[in-house]
Amino acid sequence: MSKIIAIDYGLKRIGVAISDESRVLAFGLDTVSVPEIIPFLTQIVNKEHIDVFVIGKPLQKDNTQSEIENEILRFIKKLKLIFPQIVIERYDERFTSLIAKKTIIESGINKKKRADKKLVDKISATLILQSFLEKK
Repeated sequence: MSKIIAIDYGLKRIGVAISDESRVLAFGLDTVSVPEIIPFLTQIVNKEHIDVFVIGKPLQKDNTQSEIENEILRFIKKLKLIFPQIVIERYDERFTSLIAKKTIIESGINKKKRADKKLVDKISATLILQSFLEKK
């Protein structure tokens, strides 16, 4: 069976997570800078059987689009050109960063590591994917 990749898109960094083959569990892969994301995804797609990208949809509390949405739409357009065989799904990512920060604090990770924003992005992508998998 194929795997799913989740993407938590940011202007500087992008968190990436991957599912297991049975599509039950999500695992944080990495946090990648925006210029490195396409080569990173290409490497994963060439190595694993990926048929879905789940991209976070950052909505405001009142369900309006976030300011970053236009950047995400440009990114999705690029993904569709490079990976036309992969389905792209969107998933509400409201509060994933807050939940990720809370999870990091509750895990007992020391203060220095908690300050690493890359960790928050990777955990956010994992939360997006796990929620997506549980919904399916």
